[in-house]
Amino acid sequence: MIARSCTAKAVIGAATIGVALAIFSQTVAAAGPSPQALKAFNQYVAQAEAQIQQEESSQDTFLGLQAFPAPGTADLEERLRRGEIVVTSGGITPVEVPNGLIHHWVGLVFIPQATISQLFAILQNYDQMARYYSPDVAASRLLKRHGDDFHVSMRLREHKVITVMLDGIYDVRYGELDPAHQYSTSHSMQLFEVSDDRSSENGQASDGSDSPSNGMDHGFLWRTNAYWRFEQAGDGVFVEFESISLSRDVPTGWGWLIEPFIREVPRESLVFTLRATRKAILANSEAEEPQIAPSRHRP
Repeated sequence: MIARSCTAKAVIGAATIGVALAIFSQTVAAAGPSPQALKAFNQYVAQAEAQIQQEESSQDTFLGLQAFPAPGTADLEERLRRGEIVVTSGGITPVEVPNGLIHHWVGLVFIPQATISQLFAILQNYDQMARYYSPDVAASRLLKRHGDDFHVSMRLREHKVITVMLDGIYDVRYGELDPAHQYSTSHSMQLFEVSDDRSSENGQASDGSDSPSNGMDHGFLWRTNAYWRFEQAGDGVFVEFESISLSRDVPTGWGWLIEPFIREVPRESLVFTLRATRKAILANSEAEEPQIAPSRHRP
């Protein structure tokens, strides 16, 4: 009886959410980010990227540790070496902009006995992202590569009370300060929501020629940028992942349905990505290990 009761409640709860989301789609679905929201996001990103580039220009500031709360670098490194994923907000987040919210999170992880080359073997394997990052990445593919510049497609799946599928096209660029301090930057060039039916048609990521489904833009994610930094130490790699994204604001009366997704998914997605990256590297322990370039910053 208890099992049947729980099952019935689950079915009723799912049905209620489905009906509510249908009503939400009919009444307050967004038409895309407003020009004012995009302008505010672009200004925010420009300021953040100026800070990131300044930090990446020196070994002493490469990981941007000043963004993390006290007590200090030594304590933070010890927490990372114990296996903790350390996350902090990039200032006050979310930042309210006209009809939207900017989300900014920064996370750190240490991957023992790893090399930057091993990380790139995972992160640049754009045809196999779902292998490492499922269920958040449902499909992916490399569309074009020119040297250290990649043009890629990904189909994302995000779940928090409701499930949202998103097709996106991203430009990714890799660079380095020196062999022991390397980084990458990813900008979403195209991002739109797709229906569950459409997303399961062939299990393939978009090739960039698709267009949004009519009425599908709920505004859960309009833009997302990712900034990775990799610092080689003698016994592993310190990895920093910074995420800046733009979503709609929370409509009056819909907080119970929309707010958990909009406010919590950006942080949870960042933590998942760092955890999945570490797991993929550790599981790939039999991969060929290139020569480790010693770090002058962290001997």
